[in-house]
Amino acid sequence: MAFSWKEDLPQELQEKVAKVEEKIQPRLEEIDEQVLYNQQRVLNLFRKHHVGEEDLVPSTGYGYDDIGRDKIEAIYADYFKAEDALVRSQFSSATQAISVGLFSMLRPGDTLYYLTGTPYDTIQEVIGLAGNKSGNMKEWGINFKATELKDGEVDYEQAKKDIMDPSIKVIALQRSLGYAVRKSFTMEKIKKMLKFIKEVRPDVNIFVDNCYGEFSETEEPTFYGADLIAGSLFKNAGAGIVKGGAFLVGRKDLIDGAGSRLNVPGAGKGEGATWGYLRDFYQGFFMAPHTTGEALKGMIYTSALCEEMGMNVSPKWSDPRTDIVQTVEFGKADPMVKFCAAIQHYSPMNSFVDPIPYHQDGYEDEVVMASGSFTEGSTIELSSDGPLRPPYRLYIQGGLSYAHVKIAITQAVNETFYK
Repeated sequence: MAFSWKEDLPQELQEKVAKVEEKIQPRLEEIDEQVLYNQQRVLNLFRKHHVGEEDLVPSTGYGYDDIGRDKIEAIYADYFKAEDALVRSQFSSATQAISVGLFSMLRPGDTLYYLTGTPYDTIQEVIGLAGNKSGNMKEWGINFKATELKDGEVDYEQAKKDIMDPSIKVIALQRSLGYAVRKSFTMEKIKKMLKFIKEVRPDVNIFVDNCYGEFSETEEPTFYGADLIAGSLFKNAGAGIVKGGAFLVGRKDLIDGAGSRLNVPGAGKGEGATWGYLRDFYQGFFMAPHTTGEALKGMIYTSALCEEMGMNVSPKWSDPRTDIVQTVEFGKADPMVKFCAAIQHYSPMNSFVDPIPYHQDGYEDEVVMASGSFTEGSTIELSSDGPLRPPYRLYIQGGLSYAHVKIAITQAVNETFYK
């Protein structure tokens, strides 16, 4: 019996979808090959470290001698070609992991410098550039500088002058775009940044906010000299299985320092009970190459279909991908909110909810957000959000399955432009 998931769509939209499906097929096959490569690396590490049922037994209390925790951290370190890792449910978010990592490397009088321009809203609050929460870096006497981007790219000429400030102790890079109107930085571009920093300021620690980037390519920033990177366990690395937490990966001395900042000096990373999370940590990391691949395919489809509808998109469907984020510009608020609402309506959770723009802690403008996810705030699951400010850009990310993304995005186009 013949059937089609597109049969209830307007004829014009059916034709556009068919055109897009044919056009993007070679890109989807490239993603499949990337998934195979990354999956093989992960599988080899599970075999190398002899992962067994005993590694899934959780600890309680202080969490001393938690062999499962220590082993998953060794696997993370191996995958990222680094010396050590902190993979912890005690991190409430990647923002906390970033904060812990930066505070552990900086002291009063030091300067944190961003080569990739001013970071996104929540990190601005950590630094003290926005908000008035106590405990930010500014309150602790830690300074901040950045070289703003030039046409969306690093301004190396200006940066070469700016980073000679001897008070700069940490140079940070932001891989994904946040809410900026720029492209995310591919590993090719990050490699160039790392080489530049090592040549001009070999004495500083290099930190990379790697959120949304893990498994999106076959290389990671730590392969090329990043000293410490951070990511979320309810983004790529957790594959929609892990329900909370984040990670830091990098040099052993920096991980030790971050462990002391997360816990207490003395105990450091030796403490931290895993309660019932280890099975999710292991299974999530094992599934991460596949799930990230599904999200990448979904974002390629999203880019191609929205471009077919005449919208400005970034990246283009044929562009290299370095994260699971797709941006679509609407030019005004109404269609942006309508599109976002449709994604919510075609989510497995809270499909009956209408997203309403509101002021969210850590953000300057009203934000509209769709997130019908099984884990609150999970962005490896299909979601979308964006500030209501020109050019009214919606940031779409994730997708546990390519099939779900196709259905939801196609229906969002249908409801926004054909109804």
